[in-house]
Amino acid sequence: MATFQFNLVSPEKLLFAGAVNQVDVPGAEGDFGVLAGHASFVTTLRPGILVMHRDSGALRVAVSGGFAEVGDAGLTILADLAMPVEDVNRETFAGYVKEADEAAAAASEGPQRDKLALRASQLRQLQAMLEG
Repeated sequence: MATFQFNLVSPEKLLFAGAVNQVDVPGAEGDFGVLAGHASFVTTLRPGILVMHRDSGALRVAVSGGFAEVGDAGLTILADLAMPVEDVNRETFAGYVKEADEAAAAASEGPQRDKLALRASQLRQLQAMLEG
């Protein structure tokens, strides 16, 4: 299977840079898969599980949002938060969910509150994926 360059970057560091066979991404408009030679585009991410497929096996990474760019150089993801699923501290993640719920509840009615409520809902869904 053909490979392509994949870079996964969080605000703290470069988490992964290397050749992969496929990456399955939780896009804001729906999940999508990237293979070598994929058409170029840019999209936002929703909280979810990203899966990198390599010859050595698949690696599942929890992401909480960000951006993805597919281009001639491969796929680059700039994630708000990203960590391998097996490294996620469930208590810490529960704290993120609680903070998101509180921010949504405290916001004034309108588009900002709707955005915060959606983010909290997506984080709860990711929490359920991590626990299940």
